[in-house]
Amino acid sequence: MRSPAWAAPLLAPSPAAMRRWALAGVVVSALIILTGAAVRLSQSGLGCPDWPACTAHSIGAAGATGDSLIHRWVEFGNRLVTVAIFVVATGVFIAAWRFRPSGGRRRDLVWLAAVQPAAIVLQAILGGLVVLTKLNPAMVSAHFMASVALIAATVALYVRCQEGAGQPAPFVPRVVRLAAVGIVGTVALMMTAGTVVTGTGPLAGARDVARYHLPLAGVTQLHADIGWLLAGLMVALLLGLRLTAAPRRAVRLGWLLLALIGLQGVVGYTQYFTHLPAGLVWCHVAGSVAIWITALLLPYALRDRGRVTDPLSPAAALAQAAPERAAAVADAG
Repeated sequence: MRSPAWAAPLLAPSPAAMRRWALAGVVVSALIILTGAAVRLSQSGLGCPDWPACTAHSIGAAGATGDSLIHRWVEFGNRLVTVAIFVVATGVFIAAWRFRPSGGRRRDLVWLAAVQPAAIVLQAILGGLVVLTKLNPAMVSAHFMASVALIAATVALYVRCQEGAGQPAPFVPRVVRLAAVGIVGTVALMMTAGTVVTGTGPLAGARDVARYHLPLAGVTQLHADIGWLLAGLMVALLLGLRLTAAPRRAVRLGWLLLALIGLQGVVGYTQYFTHLPAGLVWCHVAGSVAIWITALLLPYALRDRGRVTDPLSPAAALAQAAPERAAAVADAG
């Protein structure tokens, strides 16, 4: 039984449709971080003091909670966004399950897609624990880093659904590929340190909540030092890409990543010397997400697994017709 035309992108996705679903997964996983940052930076972390309902007496942002109405709606709105994101993540999983690029299911894609709705459920549970522990800074950091890990899975799905299932063929020497992976690890370390800075400073989610008992200047300096290390490693990696004649796409990603790191440094130092205005801190969080996604894409650009093409696309039609034309020419000869 054929799927209705309107349901085909979900129930019988082409490679192009699968790519769009995977891209949607990347976008909504980034959205989780950005909306969560808005909750924390607006001091709305305890706008809904209960979980899963907003209060003990109301599912929605109604009634008196001891916090302002705007804080209740910011926190409750973030929960509603999470529900919408879960719907998208479920769609990504269904599309990956139904995807048949070469007549068979790709298990690697199914597993990567399954991570997304499962991670959203985990995020909801962690978010509940954050609320019930009154914004314990360690729980808030774990909540953030779970979203960081989710983005890694969505980016992997986005890349892999466009590739074949064969063994990867490297474009550059192993040391350059290890350096790119090292960049990813350094970005992850920098983001982890960033959660400690936020959990130590004045924008910990609400006014009267626990914070890390650490010197703010010290953890901020550590965070900045990791940023300088990252910039130095990126310069070295770009040099390695140049010397090994890496693919043009990898070089472009490298320069983009270095530019984002530089911009992030400017924003970071500005927010520190202007005493952490919430809007600028939110821009800093958004910049960290952009850096993370770009860093994740870079190692994938250094090897090749072939391409998955849409059977209806001109490229696929040309490839399919080529052997037939060759046979016709041979017969004519």
